[in-house]
Amino acid sequence: MRKPDSGRRFLRTVKKYISFPGVRILNDKTALAEALSDEFESASSLAAENNRKMSVALSGGSTPALFFRSLAARTIDWESIHFYWGDERCVPPENIESNYLMTSRELLDRIQIPPENIHRVRGEADPDQEAERYAGEITRNLPSNSQGIPVFDWIILGLGDDGHTASIFPGFKLRPAEGFLCAVAVHPETGQERITFTLPLINSARRVSFLVSGEGKSGVVASIVQKTGDYLDFPAAHVSPQEGILEWFLDRGAGSGIS
Repeated sequence: MRKPDSGRRFLRTVKKYISFPGVRILNDKTALAEALSDEFESASSLAAENNRKMSVALSGGSTPALFFRSLAARTIDWESIHFYWGDERCVPPENIESNYLMTSRELLDRIQIPPENIHRVRGEADPDQEAERYAGEITRNLPSNSQGIPVFDWIILGLGDDGHTASIFPGFKLRPAEGFLCAVAVHPETGQERITFTLPLINSARRVSFLVSGEGKSGVVASIVQKTGDYLDFPAAHVSPQEGILEWFLDRGAGSGIS
């Protein structure tokens, strides 16, 4: 039996990276989490060496949970890291659906980080008032660009099967209107309210990373990365940092549609 031509497969993989810069395809979820943890450890070390704080917005979901677990085992100067959330369900922090609760279990409870470095969305509060309050907290703590929009060092995003990211769903219906830093979104199926970053805030970041796993999302990923079909219907396709880096961390399943 002829052995697989590993050299040709390697070249095909290299060509993928060349054709679509900023795309990294890892073997599985574990490799995906480790790769992003490597990047985080390097970035945090650089921030600590330069005696500066690093502002990071996190995402919810099962794939980020693996990343958080991996990150908790790393040697990191946590005093230099400030955590925010790109979106949050309007539930109390002890609710099983809370992104904050998941992050606490998988990361925050396992590390030594000053409480003042954790900037959670108050999902138990009035959604409209909390969106305004959270935007104010971000504005006070982060530097702004020439348009007066706060600049995160790093925003880590997930991707839904329908192409949503953070809690910006197809149709882009947010309350108040797009252009605000934070807004209230309504899940199109469950009707659950969520507080989310808006595209102007996301696109002002220095670095934005999508963390995506699973073959079920491969079609959406391929459409956005390759700019094919009705890709602009997907909110995630509108993530395009003005002066920052955009990158995709994919497992083999999520990246399988890229040709």
